[in-house]
Amino acid sequence: MSTKSKAKEKEKDAPAEGEEAKGGGRRKLLVVAAVLLVVLGAAAYLFLFAGGEAEAEEPEHGGYTALEPIAVNLAGGGYLKIGITLEYTAAAASGGHGSGGVDGSKALDILISTYSQAQPADVTGAREALKESLEHQIVEAYTEDGVPMVMHVYLTEYVTQ
Repeated sequence: MSTKSKAKEKEKDAPAEGEEAKGGGRRKLLVVAAVLLVVLGAAAYLFLFAGGEAEAEEPEHGGYTALEPIAVNLAGGGYLKIGITLEYTAAAASGGHGSGGVDGSKALDILISTYSQAQPADVTGAREALKESLEHQIVEAYTEDGVPMVMHVYLTEYVTQ
């Protein structure tokens, strides 16, 4: 094939200048519109749904209640000597709890039931998961009328045998 015939073939295959710009403009417009819709949809979702579930403010610190360490028999044999401290809220410190703070009896009951079902391997290997579960249960147990009385649970002693 000669150079002239190759140039003619390219001209046949290539669209005219106006056609290329027109088709490319539509595609660009569609892509921009699709991106804009996705962004607007995400913004609407965050505004409508995530705003309602926004993280609640951390309750104001009221003090600490240290509980005496106890020994808990583990399900698979052995035992765990564990001590915890409850960080209570200002609402617990000021509202009808005697001298302020919280009574630890509910927390000790939850601690015993949680850890007495654990295997020795869980106590050493899944320590953080057990602690998170314990904290969640205790905070839930000490929530009155939607107001948490306990903010956090800290392990102060943790000895297995």
